[in-house]
Amino acid sequence: MRTRSSVSRLCAALLIAIAAALMAPATAAHAAGPAPHYLMTAFTNASQSNMYVYDSANATAFTLIRANAYTPPSGLIRDPSVIRHTDGYYYLVYTTNWTGDTIGFARSADAVTWTFLRNVTVGLNGATGSTWAPEWFKDSDGSVHVIYSASTAGTAGQFRPYRITATNSALSAWSAPAALGIPANYIDSFVVKVGSTYHNFLKNETTKYIEHATATSLTGPWTFAGTGNWAGWGSGLEGPALTRLPDGRWRLYFDNYTGGRYYYTDSSNLSSFGAKVELSGLSGTARHFTVLREDSGDTTALPTGNRSLRSANFPDRYVRHRSGLAYVEPLSASSPLADRQSATFTVTAGLANSGCYSFRSGNSYLRHYNLRLTLQADDGSAIFKSDATFCGRAGLAGGGTISLESYNLPGRYLRHYNYELRMDLRESGSVFASDASYTVTSPLA
Repeated sequence: MRTRSSVSRLCAALLIAIAAALMAPATAAHAAGPAPHYLMTAFTNASQSNMYVYDSANATAFTLIRANAYTPPSGLIRDPSVIRHTDGYYYLVYTTNWTGDTIGFARSADAVTWTFLRNVTVGLNGATGSTWAPEWFKDSDGSVHVIYSASTAGTAGQFRPYRITATNSALSAWSAPAALGIPANYIDSFVVKVGSTYHNFLKNETTKYIEHATATSLTGPWTFAGTGNWAGWGSGLEGPALTRLPDGRWRLYFDNYTGGRYYYTDSSNLSSFGAKVELSGLSGTARHFTVLREDSGDTTALPTGNRSLRSANFPDRYVRHRSGLAYVEPLSASSPLADRQSATFTVTAGLANSGCYSFRSGNSYLRHYNLRLTLQADDGSAIFKSDATFCGRAGLAGGGTISLESYNLPGRYLRHYNYELRMDLRESGSVFASDASYTVTSPLA
């Protein structure tokens, strides 16, 4: 059970006022968010049974977060597609094998450590058919679908796209398959919706071009708006995937499997695209991936330099590190120097995104690890930099406070619970808002 101090409650208003007087001018060294990050999951040329996780701040330069992040209990993990569901978890759907009638599902709280959930039998083509390239699609009404390609005659058969729809919020029960209404021998459907129009980018398995179809219903009828070499990208392409850029443009990624290269191209309207650009760093390595954009923070700026963080609802307590973990504990100007030093951090531009912030103490930084806030030395890895980056938001508790949202786990906030600091999914109500709000003060040491 949570411990609350009645004395702290009575003194809260007075101490917050004192804290406001102690605050240094909020002059940040850089502009604050919102800060996008782009999560990518892929299989690679090296393995069809191990999934790799990458991250990017700009949807162009991707950094490997973890190799072999997920291996299913059996079969393959080709064509992994990732979404963030309403429960705050990341979910994967993927191709389980070259032949068969199942698709696989896995889940993760942090996009790095994954747990197998289940294989779902779509009941369409049996063991002799093929079920490939499942992709998530969330419609504007909130319904969640998986769109996949299936043939009844194995890898050489005539593929068609189908969809199944989640029938519960846990994504554990699914409808019977429904045909998308696309002609035979199309594969790798990736669907987005803009306004009332569905856009489907998919591979013509006969010509090996990526084509573009539109409809006003997910199950058609579909009209092909771009066929053949309509965009000038050439043939031998597959695995189209779209993400939205901050300026409103769309970025389309695709795998030039015949040339062993990966490309992207941008569009403002999904009808005309620019020239393809090779995706350096991933080309020749990553295969058939999706890219999930998430935004952290808002325009709230933090003062940089040496600072301390005071709890909004327990204003006698400050954020400090002790034995490698972070807490909010009672401290004051009369506390021992070592304790005050442990509650003094250098606020810098974020290690993973300069629009956000990192908190350094000596040669170490606050970072989340298994969702607990820890103090660790920078090991130079991309995952460390992302875990140690937090984006500013207007304080959930109001009153001139600030809140800190995880850069790489948007929706999770730095929050104290039983005085321990961790990254928790935002909850409604005043308790969470107060627990996740802080005042930036002058340094205690």
